Amino acid sequence: MHMMNGHVAFWPMLLMIIFWIGLISFGVYLVTNFIKGDKKKTPLQIIKERLAKGEIDELEYERLKSVIKQK
Repeated sequence: MHMMNGHVAFWPMLLMIIFWIGLISFGVYLVTNFIKGDKKKTPLQIIKERLAKGEIDELEYERLKSVIKQK
């Protein structure tokens, strides 16, 4: 830091603090998005997962799939 008559210059210190806060925030954002992965699923992927989990049967799956394809 630059010394001005025994006092630390205010603006360079403030800019450095803002820079580090921004850099750390950006890093946290990247890490959390990397951990979460891509959460955007298509409707077809969702009904495939529901079929695999046993939440719906094959008839319901085919009905929903035909509804999705009509749109």
